[in-house]
Amino acid sequence: MSKSKPPKKKVVVTTQKKTVGPAVSSRRRTATPESSRKEVLDFGRQNYFLMGAGALLIAIGLFLMAGGAMPSPEVWDDSIIYSTRRTLIAPMVILAGLAVEIVAIFKQA
Repeated sequence: MSKSKPPKKKVVVTTQKKTVGPAVSSRRRTATPESSRKEVLDFGRQNYFLMGAGALLIAIGLFLMAGGAMPSPEVWDDSIIYSTRRTLIAPMVILAGLAVEIVAIFKQA
């Protein structure tokens, strides 16, 4: 087997020294006093009120869906688990809460 020859190293000599100055930002910033800055809120008071109401409706729906324990382990009662409150009313309340949340997010302040 033949041995490959390593490539020859080239030395680069510079004639001028590079001067390094302070870093300059590409855009100029102006200092503004803290008192003149105004934060613009994305949501208004009514938006936050609607968000709270939507969260409350979702919590009420989950509370309505909870439960379902049988009074006796030997007895199976379909009316406890598959009641109208758990299968119809609670999901509708949760969906109403989600609808209120969507309205609260997209309503202009």
